[in-house]
Amino acid sequence: MRIRPSAIAVPTARVPIVRLSGTFCALLAGVLLAALLLPPGAVRAAAAATAPDPAPNTTSGTVPPDASPEAASTTAAGALPAAPAITAKAAYLVDATTGTELFAKNADRPLPVASLAKVMTAIVVREEGSLDDVITITKGDVRHAVRNGASRAGLRAGERFTTRELLYALMLPSAADAAHALARRYGPGVPNFVAKMNRAAEDLGLERTYYTNPDGLPRPDLGGRSTAREQTRLAMIALSDPVLNEIASTARHSLPKTADHRAYTWRNSNKLLTRAEGVFGLKTGFTRAAGFCLSFAAVRDGRFLFGTVLGEATEANRLRSATRLLDLAQT
Repeated sequence: MRIRPSAIAVPTARVPIVRLSGTFCALLAGVLLAALLLPPGAVRAAAAATAPDPAPNTTSGTVPPDASPEAASTTAAGALPAAPAITAKAAYLVDATTGTELFAKNADRPLPVASLAKVMTAIVVREEGSLDDVITITKGDVRHAVRNGASRAGLRAGERFTTRELLYALMLPSAADAAHALARRYGPGVPNFVAKMNRAAEDLGLERTYYTNPDGLPRPDLGGRSTAREQTRLAMIALSDPVLNEIASTARHSLPKTADHRAYTWRNSNKLLTRAEGVFGLKTGFTRAAGFCLSFAAVRDGRFLFGTVLGEATEANRLRSATRLLDLAQT
């Protein structure tokens, strides 16, 4: 598939949304195809304990005391700088351009991922439906989000939206009302939709990933589990879809009032989009059980970087850890 990070986003903070040329888009498509063909264990590890024999003149980095023994980092040239202090329970960063694993901390530890589950929800919707399908919001969709204290898009029962519009609601404000409506339509019914999510995880080789709902809410069973490595691979898959790529790279999306629904403006919860260079996705998540989570992607110096942080203690820590990981790629 051709990959097209969007230029339609409206910047709201310090850094403009990334705009990639056609040449970069074609390169990213090739990079993702090559990277996704590799099984998880085939990505070249950089950790000192697991890396292949170092090339001449390669020097070892220092892992900070608060990092997992698994944590380590490398540059494309092979030198190992000091690994950044990442406070997340788990984190992972890969340079998809070269297939180089740049950082790993508890990367294969199954953890709840909160609203990162909505990335798989979006993938299944893209597989099952048409962007022009029209879905009517029910009282059950609204009640689901309100009763669970979940993030929502403010949808009202009886309003009608296209699937494309609901995907914006799903991915930008991380709306549980939109997730419920989409799952209800494309299961049909939430249980059938969750089964499709888990079949997709199996088909994609995500062996440590499973879901119990389409929105990552903590009931039942904390919304399921995944790993930082597998969520990073899922981010690569999601962003290989030009529609999801466009949505994920949008900072703000507005719908005018129509006969079918009120006017809406949804803002992306992913602050990394406008606060770090070259970012074009992907998804935030938070529950008390999961902590603050983020899957992200950026282009730096023509290199395509994908990563995930899971289980941060605060929103500020989440942003800082993701920024540190991206900066690591330029050291």
